[in-house]
Amino acid sequence: MRIVINILLTLVIITLGYLLYESVMEPIRFNQEKDKREAAIIERLIDIRSAQVLYRGKYGSYTGSFDTLIDFIKYDSIPIVFRRGQLTDEQLERGMTEAEGIRRGFIVRDTAFTTITDSIFKTSYPIDSMRYVPYAGGAEFNLEAGVVETASRVSVRVFEASVLNDVFLRDLDRQQVINYNELRSEIVGFPGLRVGNINTPNNNAGNWEN
Repeated sequence: MRIVINILLTLVIITLGYLLYESVMEPIRFNQEKDKREAAIIERLIDIRSAQVLYRGKYGSYTGSFDTLIDFIKYDSIPIVFRRGQLTDEQLERGMTEAEGIRRGFIVRDTAFTTITDSIFKTSYPIDSMRYVPYAGGAEFNLEAGVVETASRVSVRVFEASVLNDVFLRDLDRQQVINYNELRSEIVGFPGLRVGNINTPNNNAGNWEN
């Protein structure tokens, strides 16, 4: 009987030790996986922001369509202004300005056009995948664009690209995700990752930058 009791006690100790170990390791593993996924998503959101800024620079507004944004990246172009020539030390000492140098032909400015991929994206960049959230099984970012009026009655163009934590953390421990949602909601007011804001002008900041 004593042997049986010792065996049972050993099993209980091993079980309790395992449960204690798991209680410590579970949030650690969750945070490691969460951080890995968020890093990939943030990189994608930064790319979306870069494309939106170029799109607005050419067309005067942001777009709420990934089809439009991806076509812009793949097939459109943007102007690049370059300069040839420069003022000599003697001309600078005489007080000649760059504007005067351009007017008198010492400096020539010209404009060329380059594709979006040549300017900010590598040719190997998976442009067609820009709409998809990494680690989310084919889910797409939510993309919106619009105009908001500030308190001083100034109309400002805005856009927002976002994804909820529930989308890209859906296969992880549910209680850990709930806890993380509550934490992020308290800190940044949104349980997910977001760049820009469709309701408030924020200079296209990402909520991970706050």
